[in-house]
Amino acid sequence: MTQQLSKAVEPPALRRHATAVLALTSAVVFMVFLDATIVNVAFETISRDLHAGASRLAWVLNAYSLAFAAMLIPAGRLADRYGRRRVFLLGVAGFTAFSALCGFAPDPNVLIAGRALQGLFAALVVPTALALLLPEVPPLRRPVAVATQAAMGAAAAAVGPTTGALLIEYGSWRWVFLVNVPIGVLVTLAGRWLLRESRDPDAHGVPDPVGALLVAVIPALLSFSVIEGPSWGWDNPWVLAGFALAALLLPVLGWRSATARHPALDLALLRIRQFRLINAASLLFATAFYGMLLANIVFLQAVWHYSVLRAALASAPGPIMVALIARPAGRLAARIGFRPVLLAGAACWALASAAFALGIGPSAQWTTHWLPSALLTGVAIGLTLPVQSGAAVASLPAARFGLGSAINASFRQLGAVLGVSLFVALVGDTHTATAAAYHRAWWILGAIGLASGLVLLLPRLSARPAG
Repeated sequence: MTQQLSKAVEPPALRRHATAVLALTSAVVFMVFLDATIVNVAFETISRDLHAGASRLAWVLNAYSLAFAAMLIPAGRLADRYGRRRVFLLGVAGFTAFSALCGFAPDPNVLIAGRALQGLFAALVVPTALALLLPEVPPLRRPVAVATQAAMGAAAAAVGPTTGALLIEYGSWRWVFLVNVPIGVLVTLAGRWLLRESRDPDAHGVPDPVGALLVAVIPALLSFSVIEGPSWGWDNPWVLAGFALAALLLPVLGWRSATARHPALDLALLRIRQFRLINAASLLFATAFYGMLLANIVFLQAVWHYSVLRAALASAPGPIMVALIARPAGRLAARIGFRPVLLAGAACWALASAAFALGIGPSAQWTTHWLPSALLTGVAIGLTLPVQSGAAVASLPAARFGLGSAINASFRQLGAVLGVSLFVALVGDTHTATAAAYHRAWWILGAIGLASGLVLLLPRLSARPAG
């Protein structure tokens, strides 16, 4: 009744404007998160075309995730101070420009640099998209609007491999990036006309640039050592130096976060037990998820010799299952608590990984062997990713939801870096790797996914979401 009254008193012009802002910001969120997964299906094709091995090409994926993770937390604060519309349009324009650079990249080095800059500007878009949407929507309709925008990220992950495969099959891997250009230009032009500027008058100072840099450098060093360790040797001085420097810089990040006037990472939030545990679980599950996502699409092409399009279609049932499970999982978590749902997700993940490792061989048996495991993986992801996002902010005061969500998203992006790095370390050269190498990867990624649930058994989580 109250919601109907709200709609009745809201002028039609304002409703149309809010709907247009929702459509515009959701389209950009979709584009940004699409680029986090669409490149996976092009991994083998780019490798052959640019004559780059798996260890080098891993940085095409990791550069995006590292820059995205490092910039996500300070981006919201920059937008609050300098203007959300301004930062949003800057993010879209930069993302579009560097998508073009990636599309025309002549060699792996240019492609990696372009991907890092893509990720940097993508991080400007995500928090500002939400900040621009909320003032346009009446309070009673905000949960639906926020859920719609957030669903675009999940939808992008679901259709990313298939979209990428279609572009590669009927064009080139370069269109995986170039497709962003016309969309970005249209969004920039529409945004200049449609969006209203807003800022926080109490926002002062620039987030600590040293802290933001350390958020990217520490996992980059770990990623370097994990990727190069198998080929260079784990006792190689450069590999050891990467591990050692990452370990030395971690307390430096803690010190900067504790002493900087405007820290990039708010340690006060990490002192909240549920928030800390959920972020640890998010890091672990994202490591397993992104490693598995890449392992499966590459396995289908490299071992079963599927075409790019066929591999993408063969991988589609899992994401479809995610879309079916995600919303019911969120409602279930609201009734019975986060922990049982996340434990069930971790258990399903471990079972699916074991089924891949025990049942998948060098001969293609998609219907009888691959499909059941892929569907169970989709159930695990649907039970886990959206519930982790809700659990991360449920223990925080409402004023900290935005920052808490950004921190959780950063942990997930760092997990993506570690997952891709771990895949390369475990499988090695994807052109010559046998099914046994993938079995090893599935076992280890399954154990990491299971650990994301077990970590929640340490200190007890609150039974239900706050509020």
